[in-house]
Amino acid sequence: MPAADVISAVAGFADREAVRRYAEIADPAIARFGGRFIVSNAEPLFVEGESPSRHLSMVEFPSIDDAKARYDSPENAEARAVTPAAFRGRVLMFLQGD
Repeated sequence: MPAADVISAVAGFADREAVRRYAEIADPAIARFGGRFIVSNAEPLFVEGESPSRHLSMVEFPSIDDAKARYDSPENAEARAVTPAAFRGRVLMFLQGD
């Protein structure tokens, strides 16, 4: 099964303490499901078009099923609850590799 990527794009941080708490919770859940950061909170250089996203993270998982399992896991539930307080304009995408 091909690897999968999860991309998080955020317009900004609403509360830095909530962002720190999100990372404390989310990072162990990512590792538990075989995920590894490819990019973490990078500021993109836009060469064409415009986007409200100012920070991007990308995590690679062994499969799309692992990415989905992590997202729906009890370990990630608290991180999901913190998300609205931490980030402004967040978009989360799952991409199946070839």
